[in-house]
Amino acid sequence: MNKLLKLSCLSLFLLIVTSVSGATSKDYRYETVPNDPLKARIYTLDNGLKVYMTVNKEEPRIQTFIAVRVGGKNDPAETTGLAHYFEHLMFKGSQKFGTQNYAAEKPLLDQIEQQFEIYRKTTDEAERTAIYHKIDSLSYEASKFAIPNEYDKLMAAIGAKGTNAYTGFDMTVYVENIPANQIDNWAKIQADRFENYVIRGFHTELETVYEEKNMSLTKDPRKVYETVLSALFPHHPYGTQTVLGTQEDLKNPSITNIKNYHKQWYVPNNMAICLSGDFDPDQMITTIDKYFGHLRPNNNLPKLNLPKESSITAPIVREVLGPDAESLTLAWRFPGAASKEYEILQVVSQILYNGKAGLIDLDLNQQQKVLQAYGYPLDMADYSALMLQGRPKQGQTLDDVKNLLLEEIKKLRAGDFDEKMLQANINNFKLYQVQQLESNRGRADMFVNSFINGTNWADEVTAIDRLAKLTKEDIVTFVNKYLTDQNYAVIYKKQGQNPNEKKMAKPTITPIVMNRDVASDFLKEIQNSNVKPIEPVFLDFKKDLSQLKAKSGIPVLYKQNTSNDLFQLIYVFDMGNNNDKALGTAFDYIDYLGTSDMTPEQVKSEFYRLACNFRVSPGNERTYVVLSGLNENMPEAMKLFEKLMADAQVNKEAYTNMVADILKSRKDAKLNQMQNFRRLMNYGMYGPKSPATNILTETELQTMDPQELTDRIHNQNSYKHRIMYYGPTSEKELLAIINKNHQAPKKLKEIPVGNEFPRLETPVTKVLISPYEAKQIYMTQLSNRGEKFDPMIEPSRQMYNEYFGGGMNSIVFQEMRESRGLAYSAWAGLNRPSYSKYPYLLQTQIATQNDKMIDAIKVFNDIIDNMPESEAAFQLAKEALIARLRTERITKSDIIWSYINAQDLGQNVDSRIKLYNDAQSMTLKDVINFQNKWVKGRTYTYCILGDKKELDMEKLKEVGPIQELTQEEIFGY
Repeated sequence: MNKLLKLSCLSLFLLIVTSVSGATSKDYRYETVPNDPLKARIYTLDNGLKVYMTVNKEEPRIQTFIAVRVGGKNDPAETTGLAHYFEHLMFKGSQKFGTQNYAAEKPLLDQIEQQFEIYRKTTDEAERTAIYHKIDSLSYEASKFAIPNEYDKLMAAIGAKGTNAYTGFDMTVYVENIPANQIDNWAKIQADRFENYVIRGFHTELETVYEEKNMSLTKDPRKVYETVLSALFPHHPYGTQTVLGTQEDLKNPSITNIKNYHKQWYVPNNMAICLSGDFDPDQMITTIDKYFGHLRPNNNLPKLNLPKESSITAPIVREVLGPDAESLTLAWRFPGAASKEYEILQVVSQILYNGKAGLIDLDLNQQQKVLQAYGYPLDMADYSALMLQGRPKQGQTLDDVKNLLLEEIKKLRAGDFDEKMLQANINNFKLYQVQQLESNRGRADMFVNSFINGTNWADEVTAIDRLAKLTKEDIVTFVNKYLTDQNYAVIYKKQGQNPNEKKMAKPTITPIVMNRDVASDFLKEIQNSNVKPIEPVFLDFKKDLSQLKAKSGIPVLYKQNTSNDLFQLIYVFDMGNNNDKALGTAFDYIDYLGTSDMTPEQVKSEFYRLACNFRVSPGNERTYVVLSGLNENMPEAMKLFEKLMADAQVNKEAYTNMVADILKSRKDAKLNQMQNFRRLMNYGMYGPKSPATNILTETELQTMDPQELTDRIHNQNSYKHRIMYYGPTSEKELLAIINKNHQAPKKLKEIPVGNEFPRLETPVTKVLISPYEAKQIYMTQLSNRGEKFDPMIEPSRQMYNEYFGGGMNSIVFQEMRESRGLAYSAWAGLNRPSYSKYPYLLQTQIATQNDKMIDAIKVFNDIIDNMPESEAAFQLAKEALIARLRTERITKSDIIWSYINAQDLGQNVDSRIKLYNDAQSMTLKDVINFQNKWVKGRTYTYCILGDKKELDMEKLKEVGPIQELTQEEIFGY
């Protein structure tokens, strides 16, 4: 929950330098900053386009973001949500791709635009229905020329992954992760997409946006967030409109407004390309200039004359209704993310809450005064905010939570905190920074934040140095100015339904033509381009990691970190809650325990001081005891967590409070939509007895002696286990540290036999339905025929999943979302088991409106059993899979995890080797044969979470016999 990790983009030192590259025919000036850990180059092309680069050679791929400094705050007041649905439309192609014949398609698209302008100004419902019918007819005719998802086909052709985009108030950002040998093709596609975009498939994509809006109506955290903003910013667009827009505006869209919006804001002097990965900067900037350099800037780019908010002089009180459990939110307004104030707010936020040793951590969570409390800063370009949130215990009121949180603010104003916390904060900021630098996505995202928020990269690079100079007096002065007892907003999230919330009813849509086997000349050009292939690199477990032995014969899996000072030390026990259903409770309890000479608060504070994390994660069949952080502090941190495991002291009062909180959390879980859906799926897989229901009952919790739980903690290291280590310490030094500090007996005990929870086979089709009042249903189909893991079919299974149910170019996505607008999200596939003893599971999943459920079931069943066959689509799926395998690199601690996962399936080699070799000769016929043998004709257990009153139960009976389940049945309590 700690959003301050945004600060991890604040790097080290600074001084702007300007350099000249002479390696190309044209000189490109760029800025650098001395001692910048990213060694970033920042270019500005002649047309104003910013290009941020950082080189990272760890894998032959490049993370790309194209950021546009425009978002929800730029939406015209009469068409809110415009920035967001234009983001969706940017995936529909251009004049060159996404179409077979743009000249023939354009007149129809123009007519659709004109009809939408009439539609949005018409109020008579009968007339609107007639106009929409005309739009639907024109859209069908236009679709005969279109090639849906051709952008995704282009990305598949070049081996891209992670195709996505996101919209906020200040930005719209387009995301791709590309192979290092596809820079030219990527730049060519993106430049054309941004310059020559075409709005097509508009009414089906609008249905997707409707679905996203409908989903938001049951997402209480989003409603609370939007209410916080409306309270803090009553005049600024942050508070007066939302990124998704109003239902009324979404029902009345304007393609004309969208085109004007693009012309105004999607210009090079309002954009940045942010890159991290394996490339030559001189060649990269030449390529970007080649394709983007001719784009015309908007020299009259408007400066938004947004109103300034006046001071808040009395608490602003708001209420939110929704299905989730009650909660309380406090929020204070601050200047924007580029300000000095926001920088200091990062430190203030950490003093209040850091997940370990902040005031809220120790005074409220550790002391069990609330069910849960946390806080984080919210950064935006024009303003920022501090948000504190809390959930009440049983019998506690929201005002009780509010008063407890305000008391922590009062302590902050009084300087009632340990000054040592300031240095601990700096250590942890450095830790977050190193963690963010590990991934290309994290590195490139730093650039995006800097560009969007308008910060100087030089200031970003020196932020930690400035924060390190802050004194306790500085913090107290700052808090007394900005966090008073009058200038905040308070949002009471209560349980209930908002009577004014109405879902957007489904319109009648004629499925558009998919033209799956057609390709534009542009796509053919990309496919036929001459690109030097990158050779794959696979793991050799005998060479890529070391297998050592520590005392007591404990196996140690070792991989050295040669990149930075981060480490992970993990004890792996092949026992979990299936072996002992009290294990999870025991390790929940450890959070509230100290040792014979340290209080729980001292333990937490010490881990935070060391910039190290300690947690125990018991799963169903395996428990991980995890220590991580700065390697220089590993011996000291290991000594501390070993001490806690061996010497944890019973605290009966803490146990009593914990039991009450567990029971309250269980009660709250029944109010949450996704918790209900997960429990329903568990019931579908296992029946009434499952790992999820294998928990201590209320009576068992209340009668248990907490000494039994501390005994479990003390005894954990006495069972057989393995140790994983990834970090810079040498093999010899690591074994010495383990042998010195690890408290384990000479002879380890055998793992106790666990309970088995067999997964139900599905010999007949049936429907399980569980109640939840919402605007949407969540549905999954489960089919288990008992087939066990077989490495010989794995390549065919993965190719089938790629073709049928994978990304945006898959059959499922095209048929369910693109063609018919039946869902915001839909996927399907044959899932591999995690252990060799378990069976394969065919699973589909969809989130859709109640009134679309029957249509969704029919279409899903039809495409599963009668899979559309397309040679072109198969070749793209095959190319995409092979391209990803060529450039995928498993590195760092993932090497150890890959080894463990292979062992769990009885394997000792990298499974990608066989996949890569077999994929070369695979044909569409192989996928068809796989589908016929493994997929077609299956019977299913349908799991539907929804409101029975809103569903067509008679038609649902035609799917299969219906079993209605209660919440008590799916939760097991």
